[in-house]
Amino acid sequence: MPFDFTLAMRRLMEDVTANCRALGHIEMSRVAVGFGQTRTARLSGIYAQVFPLRFPGGARRMRRGQAVFEMPVLTLDGREALYLVKFMLPRFLQVSFPEKIGTVFHEMYHISPRFDGTLRTFPGRRPYHTGSRRRYDRFVGSLAQEYLASTSRHDLHQFLKKNFEQLGAEHGGVVGIRYRNPNPYRIA
Repeated sequence: MPFDFTLAMRRLMEDVTANCRALGHIEMSRVAVGFGQTRTARLSGIYAQVFPLRFPGGARRMRRGQAVFEMPVLTLDGREALYLVKFMLPRFLQVSFPEKIGTVFHEMYHISPRFDGTLRTFPGRRPYHTGSRRRYDRFVGSLAQEYLASTSRHDLHQFLKKNFEQLGAEHGGVVGIRYRNPNPYRIA
């Protein structure tokens, strides 16, 4: 059977929320997990993205001038998702294990502690990376290391030690749920 990337990533992220206090506010039943496809396996470009499915304040609609915009609705088992976390394949699977696990934590930490469909923000010029991307990545990297030291489910992250070709060859392919970017649309 092909390797189900979406299922494996969801199980890993569920374990992360259960074992990492800083990410314990995340309800994975309201987070869509999937992939986006890159044209090549080249390492330049983004590895993953988190998309908030609400406007500031948790609203589904927002007025900008005379126009009204609405966020698309994604449902998971009948419940509305508040976030979409998308990993770019095959690129994401081509980097080292520390970069992969760091990327998972990087994206998950962007989810607001209010868990209201918005992103976590910080004061300053770069509100999504604490003013410094390096500082942000060091911090989430330390969360990842704490998680790796504390989890009893090491089997859940073993697939991250393989690249796209290795997973495909071992399982006869890689499958999962592919998402497009959820862009707001104008309703009035």
